[in-house]
Amino acid sequence: MSLCRLHPLPYHADATLWFEAIRHAPGAVLLDSARPGAERGRFDLLSAWPSQQLTPAAGEAGVAFIQRLRESLADLGTAQIPDGFDLPFAGGLVGYLSYDFGRRLESIAGHSIDDLRLPDAQLGVYAWALISDHQLRTSQLVFHPSLAEPERARLTGLFAAHAEFAGSTRSCMDEPFKLAHAMAGDWTPDQYRGAFERIQAYIQAGDCYQINLTQRFRAPCQGDAWSAYRALRAACPTPFSAFMPLVDGSTLLSLSPERFIQARDGQVEARPIKGTRPRGATPAEDAANGAELLASAKDRAENLMIVDLLRNDLGRTCRIGSVKVPELFALESYPNVHHMVSSVTGTLAAGKDALDLIAGSFPGGSITGAPKIRAMQIIDEVEPHHRSFYCGSMLYMDVRGAMDSSIAIRSLLVKDGQISCWGGGAVVADSNWKDEYAESLTKVQVLLDTLQQL
Repeated sequence: MSLCRLHPLPYHADATLWFEAIRHAPGAVLLDSARPGAERGRFDLLSAWPSQQLTPAAGEAGVAFIQRLRESLADLGTAQIPDGFDLPFAGGLVGYLSYDFGRRLESIAGHSIDDLRLPDAQLGVYAWALISDHQLRTSQLVFHPSLAEPERARLTGLFAAHAEFAGSTRSCMDEPFKLAHAMAGDWTPDQYRGAFERIQAYIQAGDCYQINLTQRFRAPCQGDAWSAYRALRAACPTPFSAFMPLVDGSTLLSLSPERFIQARDGQVEARPIKGTRPRGATPAEDAANGAELLASAKDRAENLMIVDLLRNDLGRTCRIGSVKVPELFALESYPNVHHMVSSVTGTLAAGKDALDLIAGSFPGGSITGAPKIRAMQIIDEVEPHHRSFYCGSMLYMDVRGAMDSSIAIRSLLVKDGQISCWGGGAVVADSNWKDEYAESLTKVQVLLDTLQQL
């Protein structure tokens, strides 16, 4: 089997320094751990100039698009990373699936309005990547064997030249990003309460056990989304951050703390988040908030519902008897919130791959509710607009069968002179609408405040 070529570069703990060399290039994309050295934040991956960009055609079923992705990976050709190197990507697909890609996989009536009109998915085929390993403190250019030598030489020279001044001219080159006014929610508190009460009626009728209810915040904006991203990641560093400009001039920004599914060497892990508390103003208050979350019967029940849902989803693609829950109700803390997180693992069944995982599990259960399909139908009924990028996924899939993917919460879309951001949370039978409304604000307040201060 052919080996990838590796070319070492000077290590940068800040992936944005390397990305600035290519951020205006066609198909530029950054998957940014944003927390060097942190668990589940080991690698950054960036690339550009894909050989192909794949987007679903009008009316194309989700499984048909996934098969096209599989064929594109096969066309690129399999390859391996040289012995002695532990790198997550050897060439393959990088991009996003919007939440609404789920409409191509499941039967959803279509009550809500697609006012943002973001393509349901876009994934490029990339024959190279720059990968930084924050555990070993290395940066490497990884070249798939299919990449021609002149292109390898061009990229090597590009990054070598950039290394000489990385960061030194940033302040004068960055174009500011500004909001025309503070971001405002699409719903008033009373409108949120109305949607909440409709969900409660469905829960009482036995249609569902849990629904993730989301509200959108928007404002007109101007300037460079890259400046906004750099400010947001400084204020809220998370292990599944991402930045992806699109052909139409819009940009995806993600500061997600949540893994959707990882697959590597046949082993699968999902890490659903369900349960949130704000960080405290003092160490004592902060510790108390975390302890309260872990002790909350309501939050534990919400989390367990989603764990059970994911066990079922992974069970469609994993070997019978291999799906386990090695971690339940763990605490993960971020600058703005504490989260309750669990882990669901499994082993891919014979003849199944990472794309089968996507087909059987997307969108993530932590941002739909349970049971999933009915939850998606209710969401489509009570939320007035498509979720677009929010609650979709940023992901890579490589030619060896490896995949890692996020749930695109704490995520934003800059499009047509407007920036959109979403916040939501789980509604169950004993939820209180005021608490849920406040939680939807708490989750994104650091993002809204950061943008307002630019």
